[in-house]
Amino acid sequence: MPSWQARCVNAATRALVRRRDWGDERALTRRARILFGAPAGYRSLRARGVRRDRVRDGSVHGEWLTPRDPGAGVILYVHGGGFVACSPATHRPISAALARLSRRRVLSLDYRRAPEHRFPAAVDDVFAAYRWLLLSGIADPTRIAVAGDSAGGGLALALVLQARAAGLPLPACVVGFSPWTDLAGESPSVRTNDGRCVMFRTENIAQFAAVYLGGASPLEPSASPVYADLSRVPPLLLQVGSTELLLDDARRVHERVRASGGESRLEVYDDVLHCWHMLDGFVPEARTALRRAAAFIAAHLGDVHADAAPVDSLTL
Repeated sequence: MPSWQARCVNAATRALVRRRDWGDERALTRRARILFGAPAGYRSLRARGVRRDRVRDGSVHGEWLTPRDPGAGVILYVHGGGFVACSPATHRPISAALARLSRRRVLSLDYRRAPEHRFPAAVDDVFAAYRWLLLSGIADPTRIAVAGDSAGGGLALALVLQARAAGLPLPACVVGFSPWTDLAGESPSVRTNDGRCVMFRTENIAQFAAVYLGGASPLEPSASPVYADLSRVPPLLLQVGSTELLLDDARRVHERVRASGGESRLEVYDDVLHCWHMLDGFVPEARTALRRAAAFIAAHLGDVHADAAPVDSLTL
């Protein structure tokens, strides 16, 4: 049973955000940039106690979020927004929480968005940021975790594929919050959860994918990682809501990684909003999920901090 806070947010999102048709490319982009991401006041409140430093180094743009007394290692965070919206600023409720709870520095990346910059611009930017972390000596790969939500979760997996293909060392682990991994919309839950998902309808998958892909195929593995060879990937933690359209985007990746002999943890939360992690500080399920993600990251970067909750019964 979801918390009363989650139920209130679900009702508001269903009324204010969910629609069958987001309009043409221009209308979709405009609406998404208005509706997605945390409001300025809330994101500032949730980032209190974390130092923010702007990053602009060649093609790598974003911000560092540094908690008090950070430990060794860094988290590369890739925000969501359907590939068309949002920024490191809009996702500070997540990135700042990960910094505090894991006691690690977080590099929250500002990648290029569609429709101004279509696929594979975002993939290229995430890969460039990872190479920058390696080549700059900021952290060795055993001390780098990669995390992302929604479209950013898919980009985090695409980064691993790019790094593996390039012969680069892989990150220590990957975390995906409600990851979008199939832009073709072939996951069964895209249809079975239509009407149950409080934010999106079935038709929206193709609408957002078209803006990002242009003429590229949605079956391209760096666009839809679920179609890639998922053997030899780092340990994964995937968190998703039971009523989300993207439930099976996470489940299919989890099953394919496990079938290949890899390590994957899947956590399914009851009837929560897509990327409910953004509501840390109001929705209890957000803090629970973020603490568990921080525990997973801390364990793979070398230690576990007291602020992080152990990974236990929700793991499938």
